[in-house]
Amino acid sequence: PMLEAIRAKHQLPALAAAAVIDGQVVALGTTGTRKSGGREKVTDADLWHIGSDTKSMTASLAAVLVEEGKIKWETTVAEIFPAYRSRMNDARKTVTLEQLLTNRSGAPGDAPADLWQAAWKQTGSPTNQRLDFLLGLVERPPEAPPGTKFIYSNQGFAIAGAMLEKVAGKPFEKLMTERLFLPLGLKTAGFGAPGDARKVDQPWGHTGTGANLKPVPPGPAADNPPAIAPAGRVHLSIADFARYAGWHARGATKGKALLSDGGFAKLHTAAPGQDYAMGWIVGERPWAGGKVLSHNGSNTMWLAVMWVAPTKDAAFVVATNVAGKDAEQGCDEAVSALIQKLLR
Repeated sequence: PMLEAIRAKHQLPALAAAAVIDGQVVALGTTGTRKSGGREKVTDADLWHIGSDTKSMTASLAAVLVEEGKIKWETTVAEIFPAYRSRMNDARKTVTLEQLLTNRSGAPGDAPADLWQAAWKQTGSPTNQRLDFLLGLVERPPEAPPGTKFIYSNQGFAIAGAMLEKVAGKPFEKLMTERLFLPLGLKTAGFGAPGDARKVDQPWGHTGTGANLKPVPPGPAADNPPAIAPAGRVHLSIADFARYAGWHARGATKGKALLSDGGFAKLHTAAPGQDYAMGWIVGERPWAGGKVLSHNGSNTMWLAVMWVAPTKDAAFVVATNVAGKDAEQGCDEAVSALIQKLLR
């Protein structure tokens, strides 16, 4: 009922939310329809696209591989792809994995138009698409000298993901599934817009707002191209989304032994001069007892929000199948209501 009031107020097709405290799902709810104008109601088991919340997952995967010695935070793009070193802009050669994951690599905020058009053609395997995208980026000068400026960039995370799949010898999607999703028990996690376009078996993303909502059937046009999968292409159930955020709330001491305390600290510490860590915005809130981690994600057809309070061992997630200001306000209201209900 709490979610339904918020969903109706902001004219959202559907809304889902969950909370994890002390490692347990303590609240979970969904309301609305999978498709605007349709009769199919969302369920607690439905899947939600989380957009750029994928970034912290890519960074978490990187931390796992770093602790295994497969790559270092200081490893450069040129070291991973020596065969293409001669094609790289000199400034790009020394860009590190850490700079890419903290948005300080000089990677552009917007993809170059020609590379974006090529990415949307989705030619070849996802791994080859990412390699082509990477090469197109590193041949050009950075938007700013690496290490000097924060530039929020899907492109930087795409390069980082290509580096990880190269050192591991597996496609990024398989690597993420085997090394992060399954060890954390996130059995519903996958990539791309969820569902089958021939039937309304999952929520559909939407464009437009209010009375002008337009459902977008699952398929290639319903999500970001695989070239930037490491930046924002994951879907999963609202419960698994909460469990993932809850893993970051727990840390190594209380949670699954996938990362050390040092690994979590690295992921959760903002780079000097900014509030952005590795896929997390770092701040402080009284309700969190101090440090709080947050992020939101959207592929322009969905919106997902997560807030993590490590001191309270608590995490809150909300998702909806539309984007825009109404969706942002609705998700923020739902998070606030959960926090007030469960922590105050």
